[in-house]
Amino acid sequence: MNEYPLVKFSFQVDWGGTQIGFQEVSGLDIEVEPIEYRQGASPDFTKIKMPGMTKFSNITLKRGSFKGDNEYFDWFNSIQLNTVERRTLTISLLDDTGAPAITWKVNKAFPIKVQSTDLKAEGNEVAVESIEIAHEGLVIENS
Repeated sequence: MNEYPLVKFSFQVDWGGTQIGFQEVSGLDIEVEPIEYRQGASPDFTKIKMPGMTKFSNITLKRGSFKGDNEYFDWFNSIQLNTVERRTLTISLLDDTGAPAITWKVNKAFPIKVQSTDLKAEGNEVAVESIEIAHEGLVIENS
């Protein structure tokens, strides 16, 4: 076991066969919605709770904008043409040797929102674009 916890700034994203550098990844959440039930003849004044449907949050990926790079927009535009290209994304948190320590496999992902950078005349930041992705499953593997 390592002496220190993993740092969150060392990660990689496999974008359907291509590794792309991202500044930020958020929304790697899994939630089970509880089902509440109470039988009418029950002497208890409480409800029984049992696990229901699994719910996955949308994932947001942010990266710097590059001239001539239309990867986000090309994937997003494929949906507008009614030909949804679903991809499997692999997001890995890396250990101090650069090997994957925790991996999130995102199944049947497709883009639902592309956001271009804000523009400011007095800004001193890198232009950052983001893509929001819906998906049908998230598997977490801890190496």
